[in-house]
Amino acid sequence: MADLEQALSFGTAAATYDRFRPAYPLTALTWAVDAPAPVEAVDLAAGTGILTRQLLGLGHRVVPVEPDPGMRAQLDLATPGTTALAGSAESMPLPDGVADVVMTGQAYHWFDRERAHAEVARVLRPGGRFAPIWNSRDESVPWVAELSRLLANFAGRSSVDTAPDLTSFGEWFEPLERAEFTHATRHTADTLVGLVGTRSYYLTASPQRRRELESAVRDLATNHPDLAGLESFELPYRTTAYRARRV
Repeated sequence: MADLEQALSFGTAAATYDRFRPAYPLTALTWAVDAPAPVEAVDLAAGTGILTRQLLGLGHRVVPVEPDPGMRAQLDLATPGTTALAGSAESMPLPDGVADVVMTGQAYHWFDRERAHAEVARVLRPGGRFAPIWNSRDESVPWVAELSRLLANFAGRSSVDTAPDLTSFGEWFEPLERAEFTHATRHTADTLVGLVGTRSYYLTASPQRRRELESAVRDLATNHPDLAGLESFELPYRTTAYRARRV
């Protein structure tokens, strides 16, 4: 129940999520789609449409599917001409064999994997690709490692916000491939606090706990030796993408 509460917590902060969450490197999306021409794509658990808009910008035809009504409303607002469908990884309101690729950004870890794999396979054409993708903070940078320690302590678990180590999408798919890319987004202390405010463990915390985290993040962004005196700074990411063809 706690996982479900966190998974469906984002709609309460949909506009903030859309403003502060990072997009993905275009090289990662090109690798994941793995097709020279525009394709029929599904953005599964599309959120506010960050990935949808990038895929549209690459010329693909995209159907976003999202369970949270608040996130769907923000996606529709921010993505003219596109309407998100109400659905989940385990139940998509789409016919069989409609898609060349199903992508999902920052969401696969919320899925019921066995049911989701079967549903993705149903929606894909034979030879179509399933491609989950994640942005993870680059913790080889000292201040980023400190930020991750702070957030892990707040969330009560380690290795938060990182891509899982996947080995298979089940019997419906060929062996999966994995690739890693890098990019960065620019922040100030205020926008870093805003970014942290889009995390599920922040959104489901008490107002007092939220204020404590905001204060700790602002202190880090202002006083860490790597950041002190800087008006803005880059937050580096490692983007992990998986892809596998449907048999």
